[in-house]
Amino acid sequence: MTAYLARERQVAIQAVEQASKLCQAVFNRLVTSSTLTKKDKSPVTIADFGAQAVVNAILAQHFPEDPIVGEEDSKDLQGDTGREMRTKVVDLVNSIGERTMGEEEVLGAIDRGQYAGGATGRHWTLDPIDGTKGFLRGEQYAVCLALIIDGQVRLGVLGCPNLEQTHQPGSDPNSRGVLMVAVDGQGAFQRALTGIKDETRIHASSLSDTTQATFCESVESGHTRHDDSGRIGELLGITRPPVRIDSQCKYAALARGQADVYLRLPTRADYEEKIWDHAAGNIIVREAGGRVGDVTGSPLDFSHGRTLARNRGVVAASAGIFDQVVAAVQRVLGGAEKEE
Repeated sequence: MTAYLARERQVAIQAVEQASKLCQAVFNRLVTSSTLTKKDKSPVTIADFGAQAVVNAILAQHFPEDPIVGEEDSKDLQGDTGREMRTKVVDLVNSIGERTMGEEEVLGAIDRGQYAGGATGRHWTLDPIDGTKGFLRGEQYAVCLALIIDGQVRLGVLGCPNLEQTHQPGSDPNSRGVLMVAVDGQGAFQRALTGIKDETRIHASSLSDTTQATFCESVESGHTRHDDSGRIGELLGITRPPVRIDSQCKYAALARGQADVYLRLPTRADYEEKIWDHAAGNIIVREAGGRVGDVTGSPLDFSHGRTLARNRGVVAASAGIFDQVVAAVQRVLGGAEKEE
């Protein structure tokens, strides 16, 4: 019998591999000391548009009826003002893809990502580059793709071009580029992003003592409340320095046991997390044996459109300490909210 979602898994891997290849090409060609000095974000913008076009075109070819919730749309590439960047995106897509796409086809592929989401049927969700500042620094970023069926994440793929190939058999310990994939009920796996395609099953840590835990946090303080994280760490007796990396690579680190806790604490009351920022990482951690929920411990609910409107914040941790982490989060956030 064919495994559940086997074709979807294969196509999603192909799409993420191609988009990751495109992102690496952009970094190598366009990110220079000059662009960084000038804080020029055009390279990551070009990569964002190009990666979304590549992924959406591949999905459209194999699953034309499936809608997509994507982060980008093509409005900034339209008309005379968008001509220069539009030309760069189209040229880039055609340098990576297996067939030539015209301008209108590239723009149309990007705009396939405008689906509103919801609780019924199938749809994909894509973050073409999660971790834009990490991308520009040559550090961690991820191409994130997930399939949601009737409001539940059933398949997730993360392409992490700069993540070390830890625990990958036969790999150079200094080599980088990891792809992680998980299908509901089938476990989580990693392999090299390029080269040898042998997959290795990955597991979250079996830690039960929070004093031995390691945090994995966002580099950018705007993504979570680092002061609150420090207070939570004190309650849990955590003394190890946190691992701070950008993007859903934090989920990847947790899924293969390099870290034990990932917190994304609310920075303001009205903020709603986007589904593309968490869908792929969510299922990969769960299939690796970890747990993911919001700050109350409730599972993340992907059935309410383009955001996690019914959730607040994110807590991911090894299964053996998840409940203790949530309890500490509740103690700290409860006090912080009273002070505000």
